[in-house]
Amino acid sequence: MTQILAGDTGGTKTILMVAEVSESESGLPQLDSLHEARFVSAEFTDIVPMVRQFLAEAEAKLGYAPNPEKACFSIAGPIVHNSSTLTNLSWLLDGERLKRDLSMAQVQLINDFVAVGHGIPGLSPADLLSLQPGELQPDAPIAIIGAGTGLGEGFLIHQANRYLVFGTEGGHTDFAPRSELEFQLLKYLRDRLGVSRISVERVVSGMGIVAIYQFLRDRQAIGESPDVAEAIRTWECEAGLPEKSVDPAAVIAIAAAQSRDPLSKTTMELFVELYGAEAGNLALKLLPYGGLYIAGGVAAKNLPLMQSGSFINAMVDKGRMRALLERVPVYVILNEQVGLIGAALCAARL
Repeated sequence: MTQILAGDTGGTKTILMVAEVSESESGLPQLDSLHEARFVSAEFTDIVPMVRQFLAEAEAKLGYAPNPEKACFSIAGPIVHNSSTLTNLSWLLDGERLKRDLSMAQVQLINDFVAVGHGIPGLSPADLLSLQPGELQPDAPIAIIGAGTGLGEGFLIHQANRYLVFGTEGGHTDFAPRSELEFQLLKYLRDRLGVSRISVERVVSGMGIVAIYQFLRDRQAIGESPDVAEAIRTWECEAGLPEKSVDPAAVIAIAAAQSRDPLSKTTMELFVELYGAEAGNLALKLLPYGGLYIAGGVAAKNLPLMQSGSFINAMVDKGRMRALLERVPVYVILNEQVGLIGAALCAARL
């Protein structure tokens, strides 16, 4: 039975898994996890010593030495010719070098959002929250959108009994305002940033949550609670510093969820509408009757807002095309390890 190694690698943490792979009736590789562990990425100079420590720990647990033949690592950054330089680490990862240093037959590096795409077929119903049942069509295209640090977009196409995964740069398309308030937001960002063009990622992402908050605050239309105001101003004063003491998007989202700051609540409501509108734009381009999947931590950590109806209302509000979008099944991915699952499935197919 073949053994594989999978990794979900980021600037903060890396999750590794060694698994046995077998065939299944569905055609999707069956994964049997043997050992899994989480590491602080910055504590290692490279992924090779981390993998070696992980395999040693796996041997101590299992009573025998695992021997993965192939590996796939999900990387939070661009991949060029199977190589990547991690933004927040001094790691230069190259598939050929890793293959040699780890004594494996094949090592593949994939972008973290592409890994999410590979992981979707491996999810169970318990890993998903339905926002719109739609009319599921087997073998139809699947769309992925995920707001986190940035905005990821991608899609899957069914071919020869499996799905092929494609990443895009859809998050960098133009922000398209739909109301007078959103036109004012566009002008605010243009003036604040000193640019003539605003991408949708500027408003549908973690940084977008903060930008919307600042816009509403500076319009002086809604009052701030003192603790949230202090946290946001602390973050603003730390601009340019490599390490910041505040995660402003999280502060705003938590305050909104607890209904203790009207400005944060309004911010998150507008954010979810903008998120839904962009999901609708993506859905119009793909007609993903295989499902539109919402990835990223923002959605999973704000489920009541995602379920309130404003996301779906904004998504399907496309005039004559509304009926088409009402047929699209929409899911929030609840499983935080979808990227690791995707890396494992990718490794199994190498």
